Amino acid sequence: MRLFPFFILFSLCFSVCIAQDNYDAELIPSALRNRANATIRNEETVVDMRSPNNVMYTVKQAITVLNKNGDENARLVLFYDKNISIKSIKGEVYNEVGKLVNKFSQSDFKDESAVQGFSLFEDNRVKHFLPSVNTYPYTIVYNYEIRYKQNLIIPDWVPKPASDVSVEKSSYTFICKPSDQFRIKTQSLTTSVDEKVDDKQKVLVWKVNHLLGVKPEPYSPLKETYQTYVKIAPQQFSYFNYKGSYANWQELGKWYYDNLLKDRNNLPPATIEVIKDLIKNEKTDKDKARKIYQYLQDKTRYISIQVGIGGFQPFTAADVDRLGYGDCKALVNYMQSLLNVAGIESYYCVVKSGSEKKSLDPTYASMNQGNHIILCMPLKGDTTWLECTSQKIPFGFLSDFTDDRYVLACTSEGGKLLKTPTYSMQNNLQVRNANLVIDNNGSVNGTVKTIFSGTQYDNHEEIVGKPLTEQQKLLKEDYNIDNINFDKIAYLQHKDANPKITENLSLNIRNYCAINNNRMFIVVNAFNVIATIPEVRNRTMPVYLNRGYTDIDTIVYTIPETVIGIIEPIHKNIKSEFGSYASSAVLDGNKLTYYRKIELNEGTFPAESYEKFSRFITDINVADNLKLIFSLKK
Repeated sequence: MRLFPFFILFSLCFSVCIAQDNYDAELIPSALRNRANATIRNEETVVDMRSPNNVMYTVKQAITVLNKNGDENARLVLFYDKNISIKSIKGEVYNEVGKLVNKFSQSDFKDESAVQGFSLFEDNRVKHFLPSVNTYPYTIVYNYEIRYKQNLIIPDWVPKPASDVSVEKSSYTFICKPSDQFRIKTQSLTTSVDEKVDDKQKVLVWKVNHLLGVKPEPYSPLKETYQTYVKIAPQQFSYFNYKGSYANWQELGKWYYDNLLKDRNNLPPATIEVIKDLIKNEKTDKDKARKIYQYLQDKTRYISIQVGIGGFQPFTAADVDRLGYGDCKALVNYMQSLLNVAGIESYYCVVKSGSEKKSLDPTYASMNQGNHIILCMPLKGDTTWLECTSQKIPFGFLSDFTDDRYVLACTSEGGKLLKTPTYSMQNNLQVRNANLVIDNNGSVNGTVKTIFSGTQYDNHEEIVGKPLTEQQKLLKEDYNIDNINFDKIAYLQHKDANPKITENLSLNIRNYCAINNNRMFIVVNAFNVIATIPEVRNRTMPVYLNRGYTDIDTIVYTIPETVIGIIEPIHKNIKSEFGSYASSAVLDGNKLTYYRKIELNEGTFPAESYEKFSRFITDINVADNLKLIFSLKK
């Protein structure tokens, strides 16, 4: 093999080039300094996949940190496990004028568990390093090499890692055999790939130059929809001694099922009999599944387990049955196995979880897009989804953790892209009714009843069942009112596919209403004031509202007899493409009734509409801060 001398020569050439580079910060073009906290001076990434069991990933990066806010961009974080080994790390630190002030190596990196405190079994570890420098600008140069013992997952190339980072120049080189087949997905590249092929290798090179730092814009779309990247998925792959091939989601799902899931659902005979007895009186598959799901929640608990075939293969159903715990993969496989006893079909589904709605890309299949597993039951005319890692989540409810996105169902027939349920503006509901009594000193006491549903249920579910002292603390954070105290706290849960939490509070707020010069000042919207958003000039990004919701508040104040209550009814209505708002304040005798309703639409809107959106939110904020002034009897 002649590859080894080639890489020696390559490394020597790079070392010479680095030594000759001038890292004087003054040489950074002014345009790249603008809106940037750090600048990548030069980055060269090389992926050599000529051996599928020995993929070499080599990076040489020089990044100048312009100010303290850019420090985190100089941190190098490298993950490794039994399948990924860090072969070498070294680097240098240069001062403002480009003078070498320090060198470091792998021994200077902190080495820790990547999932410490969250996992029972751990293969994943992380090395990380941040230079201790307190004078700016400074430049750090990293040189590192990582070996992957597989080619199922090739790291993506994202040359501009953050909005506050500018890029002087960066390149990505992918080397493989001439006969290798693979799929490529690129985004936001202004130049085409440089491809060279001979009888020994195929070399693809992408380059970018002069990428500017940008000021983050609020309510921007997910960065995955616009950032520059190159993604590569080999068609033939090797992974933990498994070999396979896929060109689409259907084929990937089939490989996943046949190699990672098949024959892992056997249960002990005793458990099978327990399940049969449990469901013997249930008439429908959905009722049977509900009973089995409750059995799962009562019997098991979630523990992260970072072992197995790259962390992709679940523990067997028999292991979970015996141990009583598992990770998302194992618990979904176990639930699927229990459903098999009842003859209920279900799909093991790979999903990208998180409150941001990130779908698997329908146009580009790859193994590294998902990070969580959920279960789908394609019941006739009533498809039902299950989150199997929570002991409290209602049957059939996914929450905002996995809602409204494409997932991969792995079946014996192959992979299927399915869409999880969407919780709409009308579903994501908060309805509050309060009766508050104001005393002569301006303090308030009374009761508040709030019903949360849809994803607003999920936002408040964690407080249910907590100790009283912790509930007090969490509620003070939620209500965020000076001098508020909660005398009684009670929660009721209605658990089904459209769950609700009812929150009942008895509270008092000392000196809520200001008194000055024989006047009492009442801010009528006590609990739900929308915050303003910053103005943005020359907006470039679309306006993205990730999730819609509806809030309805009704507060009835009983004002003291010492107050002279005279006001004309107040009404405010605001409508726009982003939603609607209505509020009113009406005094009848000593009863002041405040009503507020806001509906916020989800969706993506043109960049030029941000000014309208900002004005919409500002107008609501002004209306929310309505303050009524009453005279006091002398």
